[in-house]
Amino acid sequence: MTTKQTLGVCYYPEHWNPAKWREDAQMMAAAGITFVRIGEFAWSRMEPNPGEYDLDWLTQSIDILHGQGLKIVLGTPTATPPKWLVDQMPDMLAIDEHGRPRKFGSRRHYCFSHQGYQGECDRIVTLLAETYGNHPGIAAWQTDNEYGCHDTVESYSDAALHGFRAWLKDRYGDVKTLNEKWGNVFWSMEYRSFSEIDLPNLTVTESSPIHRLDFQRYSSDQVVNFNARQCAIIRKHSPGRTILHNYMGSFTAFDHYKVTEALDAASWDTYPLGFLDRDTSDDAFKQRYLRVGHPDLQAFHHDLFRACGRGRWWVMEQQPGPVNWAAWNPAPAPGAVRLWAYEAFAAG
Repeated sequence: MTTKQTLGVCYYPEHWNPAKWREDAQMMAAAGITFVRIGEFAWSRMEPNPGEYDLDWLTQSIDILHGQGLKIVLGTPTATPPKWLVDQMPDMLAIDEHGRPRKFGSRRHYCFSHQGYQGECDRIVTLLAETYGNHPGIAAWQTDNEYGCHDTVESYSDAALHGFRAWLKDRYGDVKTLNEKWGNVFWSMEYRSFSEIDLPNLTVTESSPIHRLDFQRYSSDQVVNFNARQCAIIRKHSPGRTILHNYMGSFTAFDHYKVTEALDAASWDTYPLGFLDRDTSDDAFKQRYLRVGHPDLQAFHHDLFRACGRGRWWVMEQQPGPVNWAAWNPAPAPGAVRLWAYEAFAAG
């Protein structure tokens, strides 16, 4: 596989301008780029008001890109629900462990357990899949964006509470078995029914470890199910196209392997300098690698996502320069971006 066959770009134009799109598409094709990812954060442009769709700009965009021989990765926009949708169902927002809503104003502002939001996602994904599923320019689909980023897997909402109780009943069968498995005789924590079980937050001291562990398992399963619903819709209306998700590092709040079971391939977003502050090494180590990133972390993630994708994996995003969200935001050292690209190619 040559470099030219694997180069791609994520394209986020602020204003719709067909002439500018055409010019940009020509430049990308001339530069050897073959894949372009679009649409993943565009729900408010696709549906500016409830039930009022505006897809003309997206249709023209896809046609223009395809006309230049570019292959398109179309993202589902479910990581960024529009403000009107949040106002319609404010309880779709995730709740943090302190009982505070995680409000509109950035991204990933939804609770995986909320059935109403799941239905809205089904609706917008179905619309996109029916409209563009057989377009010759669509080569792949990306579900949502970066599951787990910003600590968004676990939600302590009412929707999660009811979902968790149902999950526990399915897992244990009866509350007597749950009490035994959880060791609830300790501190007189025995339950009479599943409806008495709360989420493991806001307790006087730390909650039962198995209670927390099961809630983490439940929360992971919500990500798995959320992703699988989108994959089923896309597969129905867009057969033969690759379906993948762009993971964001090795978040442990959900099971990456289970999520990928519904996908055809795995991809991940690599930010070596941005990730460095997550490393537990001392400051001297971080300072040494401040402009190239941890020497082993890239290889680890490449191996992880190659395994998740059963041999099929992409780098969907790669840090090209300073970022604006890490604890430190230096520019990559000269040659660092080329090094990271070579590492990815070497890893398959």
